[in-house]
Amino acid sequence: MNAIGLVVLAWFVISEDGKRGIEQTDAELHRITSSVSRLVGFDEAIQFNLVNADVLNEGCPQFAILPGGAPTFQPHLSDRQCVPMDIGVLNGLAAGAVGSGNLVSGYQEGTGGEPVRVRAEPLISRDGTYIGAVVAVADARPEQQRHTELVLVVIGGCAVLIGGLGVASHLLSGRSIRPAAAALQQQEVLLAETAHDLRTPVAALRALAETALDNPTQRADLLPRTVQLAARMGSIIDDLLARARLAAGVEQLTIQPVWLDQLVVGVVEDTRTDGAQVTVTAAPTKVDADPVLVQRAIGNLLDNAMRYGRQPGADAIVHITVAGGTVTVADHGPGIDAEAAADAFDRFSSTGGSSGLGLSIVRWVAQAHNGTLAVYNADEGGAIFELRLPLSAS
Repeated sequence: MNAIGLVVLAWFVISEDGKRGIEQTDAELHRITSSVSRLVGFDEAIQFNLVNADVLNEGCPQFAILPGGAPTFQPHLSDRQCVPMDIGVLNGLAAGAVGSGNLVSGYQEGTGGEPVRVRAEPLISRDGTYIGAVVAVADARPEQQRHTELVLVVIGGCAVLIGGLGVASHLLSGRSIRPAAAALQQQEVLLAETAHDLRTPVAALRALAETALDNPTQRADLLPRTVQLAARMGSIIDDLLARARLAAGVEQLTIQPVWLDQLVVGVVEDTRTDGAQVTVTAAPTKVDADPVLVQRAIGNLLDNAMRYGRQPGADAIVHITVAGGTVTVADHGPGIDAEAAADAFDRFSSTGGSSGLGLSIVRWVAQAHNGTLAVYNADEGGAIFELRLPLSAS
């Protein structure tokens, strides 16, 4: 709409400027013809004499007094010829004015093809008869050149403005669409992370249910485990929904002073190791963080270390160190490929060094707390993940 408005405005400006140029030229020609008409004197023999007409005779536009088909008299041409004109063309214009009794104006061509603007005004005698005409001629090239320059400036300005409007529209549309795209991306992340985190407990829950169905005598033993898995699934869903709402800006992080060493020990104690050897070395350290999200991030690091940080045929060996606001999780697995280290925290990335969707959540938690998550290989083998959080000021 802005572009259409600019085009309409440009057309209006160009059109009005063209009309104004013609009006100014015609006004100058009218000044000449009316001045000459008032200065013409004649007698019964139709003898024309110009009185005090030196300024008109020597200036531009030029003029001519011609019979134009009326009783013949000696034509008068101004002393200065501003643009060469055929006397026959001028006499024809005079004849048109005398014959119609009205002024004649328009564009003609000079003897060299130059565009000229002409005006023929009939002369009236005392008895009301037309006895000739005054024809004024103005060179139209300066006005046409000025109008052409204006047209180029207007078209160039419109092109620049339309280009600027296009860029601005692109940026504004991008800004207006960006929230929707971000919301879709958050939805995709939520679905992917939900599927990732629920896959294992759902499979275990199904296995327990099938076992209880096939073995009625074991239902009493399997029921508590079933309830525990269901609670774990509910906790996972709650955490993922909270993460999605936080990322979308609907909720804010619940930042508070947290004893990181105690939190890590609690996560390790609540995690089933399934034969893995997990040790913790912790020094008292307090950080400013959301305990729920940090607990989830530590759980993901531990789960990845136990799942991937093992040699073929051996149980996983994981050692966790907590000190100075940093949680270090080291395993004894095959390590992580150096070329894949930069992509270790991308969603759906999985290497032998404990990377995958779970680590993308850990990285998000670190970034949400203005912390960092780094990974590298130990000299003796295995991958090391470092989650660093800001220390508490209290």
